[in-house]
Parts: sequence; structure tokens; C-alpha cells
Amino acid sequence: MMARRTVVIQGRLAMSDGRLAAARRSDHGVQLMPVERMVARLAGGFARPVDDETLKSLLPAALAETDLGELDPIKTLPGMVDAAAETVRKAWLAAFDLARSADPADRTASVRRLEEAVLARLPAGMMRPVDLAEAARARLAHAPRVLGPVEIVGLPDVPPCWRGLVASLVAHVPVTWVAGPRSVPDWVEAAGIRVVTCAPERPAVAVCSAATPRHEVLGALRWARELMASGQAAPADIAVAACRTEEYDDVVLALRAEANLDVRFVHGVPAASVREGQAAAALADVLVRGISQDGVRRLAALLRDGPGPFAALPERWTRVLPREAPLTDPTAWERLLNSLRAEDFPDGQDHVPALRDVVGVLVQGVSVAAEAGERFLHGLALRIWRKALIEGAPAVVDLTLGRLRIDDGADACASVVWAPASALAAAPRRFVRLLGLSSRGWPQVSAEDRLLSDHLVPSRLLDPFPRPLADRSDFRAILATSAGAVVLSRPRRGPDGRLLGRSPLLREFGAAETYLGRNRVPAHAVGEVDRLMARPAEFRATAPAICAAGCWRAWGRAELTAHDGRVRPDHPVVLAILDRTHSARSLRKLLRDPLGFVWTYGLGLETADAAAEPLTLGHQAFGNLLHEVLERAVVALEADGGFAPSTDGGKRRALAAVLATVAEVWERERPIPPRLIWRRTLDETAALALAALTHPDQPLLGQGSWVEVPFGGQPPKRDHHPLPWDSDATVTILGTGFRISGYIDRLDLSHDRGSARVRDYKTGKPREAGTVLDGGRELQRCLYGYATRVLLGADVSIDASLHFPRESLCLRLERPDEALDELATYLVAAGASLRAGNAFAGPDARDAWNDLAFALPANADKTYCPRKHDLVTTALGEAARVWEAA
Repeated sequence: MMARRTVVIQGRLAMSDGRLAAARRSDHGVQLMPVERMVARLAGGFARPVDDETLKSLLPAALAETDLGELDPIKTLPGMVDAAAETVRKAWLAAFDLARSADPADRTASVRRLEEAVLARLPAGMMRPVDLAEAARARLAHAPRVLGPVEIVGLPDVPPCWRGLVASLVAHVPVTWVAGPRSVPDWVEAAGIRVVTCAPERPAVAVCSAATPRHEVLGALRWARELMASGQAAPADIAVAACRTEEYDDVVLALRAEANLDVRFVHGVPAASVREGQAAAALADVLVRGISQDGVRRLAALLRDGPGPFAALPERWTRVLPREAPLTDPTAWERLLNSLRAEDFPDGQDHVPALRDVVGVLVQGVSVAAEAGERFLHGLALRIWRKALIEGAPAVVDLTLGRLRIDDGADACASVVWAPASALAAAPRRFVRLLGLSSRGWPQVSAEDRLLSDHLVPSRLLDPFPRPLADRSDFRAILATSAGAVVLSRPRRGPDGRLLGRSPLLREFGAAETYLGRNRVPAHAVGEVDRLMARPAEFRATAPAICAAGCWRAWGRAELTAHDGRVRPDHPVVLAILDRTHSARSLRKLLRDPLGFVWTYGLGLETADAAAEPLTLGHQAFGNLLHEVLERAVVALEADGGFAPSTDGGKRRALAAVLATVAEVWERERPIPPRLIWRRTLDETAALALAALTHPDQPLLGQGSWVEVPFGGQPPKRDHHPLPWDSDATVTILGTGFRISGYIDRLDLSHDRGSARVRDYKTGKPREAGTVLDGGRELQRCLYGYATRVLLGADVSIDASLHFPRESLCLRLERPDEALDELATYLVAAGASLRAGNAFAGPDARDAWNDLAFALPANADKTYCPRKHDLVTTALGEAARVWEAA
């Protein structure tokens, strides 16, 4: 019969190393396990220890149903499950008897009652450590067959709850404590356990300081690559460790991808670093922060390939969601769902019930966290979600997910390992780099138990292995077991820029500290980006760097270059955008900012509008709201007997009905401010709209009125009564070749088509009296009046004006023919200048509201634009004269 042997080791890294070593030795019959698993194996049957996940899953019900005395007021707070699990686990491992408290009102008695509630809920066969040890002690006679000789390898100590059983094993099987160069606990020799020691290793120790924690990780990966590239070490010989790995995990994860190195996270990668974790995080975001369109879109995108409610929806179903609407409350979703029809979905089928079911669950928030996870998630995502709900309260599930770790699947026996110091102390590597050796980082500061503080239960009884002592022990064990080299690294400053001191552990070494500058040139870079950033001379020779440096220098020179907007004459892109059909907005850009004109219409640059709830409506959004209200009101009045003959009372009634309709549409389809501000905005809109509708205009003979009148090929925005002209007819500015199109806010036309009033509404500040083109800013009166004359005939009398309802001011365009001739001259000059290659920044580039300012040099309105102004004015020549036009 094959001999059986038991090796007790601790930690995933040590387990992987032990299995590999046994396989290489062809060591049959060996079983590797942690000490609690050895005890459970000896206890027999289906006995097993209480794991953390089970303990935390039982605590919520135990807390809710147990009278905890003075702990009752805090038992429902977030974090109570975690604190209670930590206290109970400490007491169990320390073999501390919670029942010995004599005072029923003492907090120790409260924890004891909680412990009893947990024990009553344990699954069959699951026992707390002291009970498991007693069950194993009753079966010690079976130890030779169940365990065989026992070796305890690489452990600094075992918890007090197991020590009596380990000592009792000596009478039945050989027990060996393989300490190596580590210190041996006093109770081991007293129990008669055979101890095997060896001399400590003498690695080459170096001390260095890095600028920040990120710089520390960068230096560690550079060091690892150098070891592998030089042939000194294989990946499995290298380890990087820290006391608090969570402070470095995100940086290691990012630089691992850049370095293209196999780095094994012994303690697991953050759950949110994988797609399944992102799906769980997306669900948490919606439940904790409230439903929104962006949240639902993200959740649907991450869950589109799996089962669940989203599987019933067709591909590209999100097209039914109005992109500009944030949809941040149940009322907005209800309005949207009530307006959807089967034909709105890509497959033409009615999916409103399925979508309503999805929204119905999500709007309930964290109160249905468990149900939502079961309905929406599956596979690994669902396992992550369940674990998060066990680890913390549903109200903070998003924070809990940020702390969760999952196995990264890498092979620790063939990879560089990134591990906590405690794991590395039990599984030595030849080459080790220890991070975070700052004054408070290593050893860490000791903390009292959150429920049983030191004045209630002495910490030495509840926690025999306090954090500072364990950290010092791990540090010494790593130094004593690393055969090759050890690099001790500390950050000079924390992530927040705070200056950090040296760890007291560094005082043991007389070696001088090496100062690692952020600009030093490493012998081996982590990746391509690191290589180029560390070697400026090499980076300067690359095409992007040459272009960037040339651009930077050109911006500062007193001459115009390609980086300022000079292009070759008759560039195809320039010719194409000049040949497009223009609007008043695009022609303004051409006249006042040729560079912005090319960027917008030639390169397609634009800023993204976030679908988020604004605090107030912006100027453009408010203008759109007012225009829509005026448009609907005029259409309603025109259909009800005519706009011109309607009374002020009729206009008020029509406006009230229209305002309610527009408000409903905006609340369903667009981002709106909070309810109180939105109500105030609607009141302001109603006042301005009424002022515009009741402006004392002289009615035209047999007047008919149209709103948002398209011309130049623009399609009608909605069904109107017959338009006064053919909207597809081409409108070309005489003598320029520029075609124009657009929408006229309001057109009043006499019955005989001999008189026309062209009205353009403005919500901003009024122009000065007498202005015509206003330096190229104001083109609408001139262009819209000209388009009306082209489409209605040369004999029509045109009254083109800008209406500012806020000031009850109407500015008529005097001498429109002269204004058009002047504008045509400027347009011809601007077109010729742009064809010649002069696409430079004009005065609109300095505007505080310029949406393309991100593409200009920083602080361009104060430095770059003034520096180049005279040069641009000279280069544009006649095209720049429009900036001075009245």
C-alpha cells in the first residue's frame, strides 16, 4: 500500500509551489493542505471548518434576529457584518471563550449571543475551530492511516485553537516542524515536535526610494525585466510584494498590460478588471445611484450575450431611447414606455412589456439587490454579485465590489508573482522586491478590534498575532529565505503628494539608499511607452514627437505655418466643404474663423453633449425651447382661424396648451434641470413667448403665417399646411457660388404674395441699433430675406428683422440689397482666401464659448491668438475686412 504523508502549508502561492515540487519529485501519496483542512480530515465524516463566506452569509439573519444589548443600535449599519465576522473569527482562532463573561450586559456577552445565533445556523458538519479540534482529538487513533507523517512547512506559527491538537499528534504520528531559517515558537519544542532548521540565506540587499507608489511599481517591473533579459532569473524566481497590496493593485494591473509580462496576482485581481465584474458594477451603479439612460445602456451592453431580461429584447433595441434624454427618474421612463409602439423597435415587434419589466426592477434600487442580481446576472458575474452581498450591505454594494478579488488564472509557477508579504514569507523566491517600506506602511499600525476593544478584552488574548508583529516576522522571513537578491523600496511621497518617512525596518541595513529619479534612464524599460519616455533623444526622433515639437515651436513663432492652419492651395477637402450647401452658422464660421470652419466641416470635429441632468438650461437649449414653443403656438393659432386675427386671449390659451405639450416632450426626450428650476424655466419661456406673439406688428393684407419654414433643400420638421414655396429649390447667393439653406423662424406673407415679413427670434442680448453684419456675426436677416426674395420673386417687399422678446425689441434690416452686396463681397474674398490655403484662426476662436477651444493651444485667447492676429489679418487680406464691418 502506498505510504501517505501530510504536508501542512499556508497560502495559495505556497500550495502551488508545493504541488509543483511534489510533481517534480514524483512524490506519490503526499497531500498538501492548510492546518484547518488537516484537522477537518482527521475529524472525519463531513466535518469542515467555517469559511469566511459562510460566516458572512449567516451573520445578517443572526444580527437581525438576535438581541445584542448595547450593540443593538449599530447592528443594521453598513460594515457591521464585516466587523462582526472579524471579531468572531479572531475569538475562534485565539480559542477565546466568549461565554466566560459574567455580566449579561457586557459587550462580550453580546458577541457571545451573536456567536450562538451563528452556530445555530451552521450547516450540518460545519464547526467552529475549537469544536473541530475536539472532534479530531477523538479520532487521533486514525491519524496514521488518515494523515501519516506530518510536516509543517514554512509557517511562523499556528493559531492557538489548533496547537493542542498538533501537540497531541506527536503521540500517534511523526510530526516535523520545518522552520528553515525562521524562528520557532516556544510551544513547538515543549510539545516534543521535531524541528528542522537551516542557516538563513545571505541575499544581496539594496535599498532604494521612488517618487510615488506608481513609480515604485514601474521600478519593480523594470527590475524584473532586467533580471529575465540578463538570464539571471526565470519568471518563477521573481516576486514583488507589499504589506498592503490594495494600494498598488490598480497600478500593477495597468503596467502589467503595458509590459506584456505574466504577473500572477496571488491574492486575486480586482473583480472590476474583468468583463463579468464590470457587469456586476454596472448593475450596482444603477441600483445605488438610481436609474439613468447611460446606466441602462451600459448594463445592456455588458449583458447582451447572456440570458436574462435583456435577452428578450432585439439587437440594437437601444435606438428607441432618445439619446439626449437622461431618463433619471421612473416618471420619465413611464412617459417613454407609454409613447413606444411596436414599429419603433428594430424588428417591428412590441417589446414594451419586456422593457417595462426591466425598468420595473431597476427603479426599486438596492431594496431588490439580491433579486436583481439573480435576474440580470449569470455565471461569474452572478457569483461576484452574491459574494459582494455577503461581504457588505446592499446599500454599499458598489463599494464592496471595488474590494472584491477573483483569481486571475495565471500560473504562479511560471510567472512573476505579485503577492502580500504574508504569502511570500511562506513561499520563498530567489529574487524579491519589497514595496511600501514607509514609516506607516511597513509595519502597519496596530488597531484594536472594532467590537471588542482593548479595555474590554486585551488585544493579546483576542489577537495573538497583531499586525505590526506579523509584518516584522514576514519581513525577516523573506530576507532569510531569499537566496539571490532583495530590493527594499519605499515611496518618498504618497499618492496624495504627502511626504512619507522611512520604515523603521530599514534601519537594520547599513546600505546607502539609492535615489531613483523619475527621469532616470532604465537599463530595461517596461514597455514601448516607458522606453520612449525614458530616452528623450530616441523619442525626439519619432514622427509623432517631431510633429509635436514642430507644432509647439510654430505656435510661438511670429510667422504662419501649417500648424497654424496653412494648407496647400485648392486642397480637396477645402474645395469639398466650400461646395457644400451652407447655413448662416457655417458662413459665419467661414468669415470669422476659417480654421474652425475647416475643423468642423472638413474634419468633423465637434464636442459631445453629455445626456446628464443640467442644473440650468444652457443658452442654446433655452433658445431651442423658446423656438419650439413659438413654432407650435403659431401653428395652432394658424389652424384655428389664423395667427394675425387672433386675440391676445386666444394667444394665451394656445400658448398654455402648447407649453404643456412641449414640456412633456422635453421631459421625455431631453435633459432637463431639477423640477423647481424647470418650472421656473417654463414660466420664463411662457413670458418670452407671449411677448413675441403679442408684439404689435401691423397685420399684412390677408396674412398667412408659417414657422420653421425650410428652404434650400431642408426637409420640413413636421407636417404643415402647404408651404409658400418649393423647399427643395436651390438658393444661390448671386455672384458668389455659395448655396444656402435653413429654417426661417417665422414668415408672414400677404394674400397677394406682395409683402413678406421674415422674423428671426433671439434670446440673447440685442445688437446695437444700426448694425447690419456686425463683423460677420449677424447674417440671418440678410440671408433669410434674400432667400425669401429668390423663392417668392423679385417684386416682393421684404421686411427682415431680428426679434428680441426679452426687450420687446425688433431690429429691421435697412437697405437689404446693399447689405447683401456687401456680404457677397466678403464671402467671395473668404472663399478665395481659403482656396489659397489660408485656414487660420479668426476672432471667433477667442470666444469664451468656442466649442473647438480644446484643439487650440492652452489659454489661446490670451496668448496664441493675440500673437498671430496681425499675421492672420495680413494673410487673409480682403477676407479679414468683414471683422470691421458694422
